[in-house]
Amino acid sequence: MTDQPHDAPQQDRGQLTVVIVDDHSIFRSGLRAELAPDLNVLGEATTVDEAISAVNQLQPRVVLLDVHLPGGNGGGGAEVIQRSVAPNTLFLALSVSDAADDVVRVIRAGARGYITKSSSGVEVSDAVRRVADGDAVFSPRLAGFVLDAFGAVSGETAQTNDELDRLSAREQEVMRLIARGYSYKEAAAELFISVKTVETHVSAVLRKLQFSSRHELTAWALERKLL
Repeated sequence: MTDQPHDAPQQDRGQLTVVIVDDHSIFRSGLRAELAPDLNVLGEATTVDEAISAVNQLQPRVVLLDVHLPGGNGGGGAEVIQRSVAPNTLFLALSVSDAADDVVRVIRAGARGYITKSSSGVEVSDAVRRVADGDAVFSPRLAGFVLDAFGAVSGETAQTNDELDRLSAREQEVMRLIARGYSYKEAAAELFISVKTVETHVSAVLRKLQFSSRHELTAWALERKLL
């Protein structure tokens, strides 16, 4: 395990605490340098066993986790999630892989999102904040894998239609993009509207569907195959 203090970690309550788990030192260094200043990197790890030790010792708010890691029992990032004892820690997969099996495996293990390494430092920082706030975050093209894997609950079509009828056509468009993991800026660009307008629509959607967070909205949309 690299960059780990032996004593209890010093955590600035004004910052989000993060641990980076990846077996490529160049990537870890580059990512650490590009993360926003409000993200406090407590430590790094390179293997399954090191990652579990780091998470248990440091208790970060968010772990940026590669899905393919050496060590442990061969389960990679999914094994780290399953074996860690950190009830307040959330896991965000960050991997070069965009294979459906990798995405589904780590989400089933308990990750709150999955983004690819093609994401910029700004995008990764935003994803960390959103996960910490309770959202589920996916690179847009990966949301479909999760949808296919978890499917919809049968017998809810009529209820879903009733719920959708509460939303305007534009609100439904915004809802689907946000549930897929688009940022407000990305959704605005996709729909050729302002970020402020997207924010207004999201507030309306959450209010009409009686959700308190984007995470709840994403789970609802995935469950009903609305993406």
